[in-house]
Amino acid sequence: MSVPFSLFAEMQLQPETQLQFVLRKATNEARVILVLLAVFSIFAWYMMVFKGLQMRRAKKLNQFFESEFRNQKDVLGIFDRKLDVIGCPYFTVYQEGCQQLDARLKAGGESRQSRINLKGMEHVKRALESAVAKESIKLEAGLIILASAVSGAPFLGLLGTVWGVMDTFAMVGQSQIASLEKMAPGVSAALITTVAGLVVAIPSMFGYNALVHRLRVQTVELDNFAQELASKIETEYLKED
Repeated sequence: MSVPFSLFAEMQLQPETQLQFVLRKATNEARVILVLLAVFSIFAWYMMVFKGLQMRRAKKLNQFFESEFRNQKDVLGIFDRKLDVIGCPYFTVYQEGCQQLDARLKAGGESRQSRINLKGMEHVKRALESAVAKESIKLEAGLIILASAVSGAPFLGLLGTVWGVMDTFAMVGQSQIASLEKMAPGVSAALITTVAGLVVAIPSMFGYNALVHRLRVQTVELDNFAQELASKIETEYLKED
């Protein structure tokens, strides 16, 4: 029984770290802001990991579908096979374009015509453009959280610092005794919120920039695929005047 007690007594005698001292001296307002920044950080890291995996998976599926698309002889080959590739932006764009093409070729009937006119082709192109825009919005969804972390976290931390310094000077003014022993703990505790804000904002900034770059690349590739698909549809099905 004496061993656990001696270990506990030894832990009690150990001096507290600087961070523990600062947190102990922090005001309730600063602690609330630190909790908010911690929650902000959790959401930011979750979004960075989630969007990174989502874009990586979309890129792999796009590569697989592109190879399958180039190997087919007819534009509607994959569409007629009733394939379903969930989470693949290329497939979603392809499916939207082929559905519109199929509707124009059938023109209310059961059998397909061999050609469509220029007006029908314009409808197919608009369907492809709409699908590209929708898929780009899906990939972009959630990045606002990282943008908010980059721009908002430092200001939230600065708010806690200014508030803490204000309280420290108010305490000194009320006591009418200005000494380093009275001011240093309050000022150091106030500065911890600015540090926390930067800890949240800096990783979010790098993650946001990396994800935005990947988003732009994938959006351009998606638009190029839609244009290639439209060209193949024109070659195979557009009626020549």
